[in-house]
Amino acid sequence: MKNWKTLTALTAVAGGLLISACASIGHPEGGPRDTEPPRFIRSVPAPGATEVNPRRINLYFDENLQLEDAFSKVIISPPQIQPPSVSANGHRITVDIRDTLIPNTSYTIEFADAIKDLNEGNVLDGFTVDFSTGPAIDTLRLSGMVLQARNLEPAQGMLVGVHSNLSDTALTKVPLLRVTRTNQLGQFTVRNLAPGSYRVFALNDLNRDYKWDRSEDIAFYDAVVSPEVRAITVTDTLTSIMGTDSLAERSGLEYLPNDILLTWFNEDYRAQYLADYARMDRRRVSLRMGAPVMPDSAGTQPLPSIRVVGGALDGQDFSNHTVLQKNPTADTLVYWLRSPEILQQDSLRLGVTYLETDSLDRLSPRTDTIRVFFRAPKVKKKEDTDSTTLRQEFLSIRATSGSTQELNAPMILDFSEPLASLDSTALRLEFQRDTTWMPVEGFSLRPDSLLPLTRRVAHVKWLPQGKYRFTADSAAVHSIYDTPIKAFKHEFTVKKEDDYSALRFRISGLDSTAAVVELLNSSDEVRYTAPVINGVATLRFLNPGKYFARMFIDANANGLWDTGKVADALQPEEVYYFNAEIELKKNWDIDQDWDPFSLPLDAQKPYAIKKNKPKLKPGEKAPDSTTKEEAPDW
Repeated sequence: MKNWKTLTALTAVAGGLLISACASIGHPEGGPRDTEPPRFIRSVPAPGATEVNPRRINLYFDENLQLEDAFSKVIISPPQIQPPSVSANGHRITVDIRDTLIPNTSYTIEFADAIKDLNEGNVLDGFTVDFSTGPAIDTLRLSGMVLQARNLEPAQGMLVGVHSNLSDTALTKVPLLRVTRTNQLGQFTVRNLAPGSYRVFALNDLNRDYKWDRSEDIAFYDAVVSPEVRAITVTDTLTSIMGTDSLAERSGLEYLPNDILLTWFNEDYRAQYLADYARMDRRRVSLRMGAPVMPDSAGTQPLPSIRVVGGALDGQDFSNHTVLQKNPTADTLVYWLRSPEILQQDSLRLGVTYLETDSLDRLSPRTDTIRVFFRAPKVKKKEDTDSTTLRQEFLSIRATSGSTQELNAPMILDFSEPLASLDSTALRLEFQRDTTWMPVEGFSLRPDSLLPLTRRVAHVKWLPQGKYRFTADSAAVHSIYDTPIKAFKHEFTVKKEDDYSALRFRISGLDSTAAVVELLNSSDEVRYTAPVINGVATLRFLNPGKYFARMFIDANANGLWDTGKVADALQPEEVYYFNAEIELKKNWDIDQDWDPFSLPLDAQKPYAIKKNKPKLKPGEKAPDSTTKEEAPDW
């Protein structure tokens, strides 16, 4: 009831009269803040009406209204190709049905949190009306929750629906039978179901066709469900005006199932095509593919075949004149140009033959002729500069660790060009003993597995707090362009053991299941990982700070979190969160017990790192469910 609003208005008027009579200037009190959402009064047709086929539905409330993002939030079930038009005017909301209604069918219109009062913005959350075009209305329901599989974030506004067609292909061929959307907590209820058997799905339906495309996010429930309702006795606690409590029982209904948990994922499916190409600079041409290049039956990646078009090298294999640098998935390809005939050309035409995904989702050969350009930057010449003088170019080297080296990490050197030669006799790594530099025995630089052309790595057992220097003579390294380096020296200090923390989780309930623990920063990003061995995950050489922890069940024991696959009915690997912040300090070890099954999944992720937080009501404070686990400060 909102009769107090009228009383407040009247009080304000009376107060104004008194102020005028006293010849005093001021502002009347406005009364208590309105925190109540709009109250539904009636609708035409009435809620639960049968034998109706309305083209327009009018809903009346007790105050002026506003609608927020009605196009995406208001949903009608069964879904319609032409979405309804929804508008607000004063106390009334009008829904105009623009599609044909199915005979003998129960319809549900859900408004989610789209309805607000006009003045304070109080939300009427979860408002729903229903009607039937036939003589009866279906009343069964099923409900549950949707979480993101990788990080247990509640899915907000995600489409959830059911199919009575139990075929494996129904999800991609037939629109969902009945639908709803999740609320801010990821919760959902599919209403007005007829008796029968259903499969349950959640979709990020980007194209609003109520079917699943392989590029869209998806969740599926493993079991076929049959909704039911049963009578239950509900016990309420009543408090008298004297403050005493008493129990009262009443009859109620329970709709089952009401505990369906869906975890959404993306198959990471991408159609294969030539997504982009460019002349990065005079020496480099890049190709970017639309999807990773998967190995064939022989275990090799079928890379694009490129031929030169036009010019002196017309028809020749591009690979004979370049050096290829690719990432592990071969969807980013960089060709370093070597032949002078190609390097001197500002414009290159190339015939690129590659495998492209066709309309039947098959890989078929396709050839495109592309043109890439190099535009030299304008150089301002000084009057006293001799234009015939050539500037000597040198190959640059960068040590990624800087002046401080992690105790358990390799030394990494990045080179500006692919290397052609590396003379190990002209490279030296030394450590300082007192005032003398001593050579490190067995030192060598090896290609990095991710960037073998331009990166070299040295795995060394560092001395804690040791001082080191790496030097390279000017003749030690040459690039594929025969570019030399300047004499290079890199001095650095290794961190000491006392600078680090260690953390050991004793995890219960896993038995022999393979699992991996991930230590996260406050942005929910992975900073460290460790496998679970015999129920224990040990993380060493941790930099002090505040962390959170996540674990996934490594079902295929590959050390990586793997997504699901609908065609194989394969769910994504299970994820659990440690429900507390962990503070690590220098030179401290923490032993922590962790039962990943002690809390329901939706209660595990600490609020501090949860991104999809529910909107707070006016005056409501954010919950703080995070507690700290930290080393004793002795």
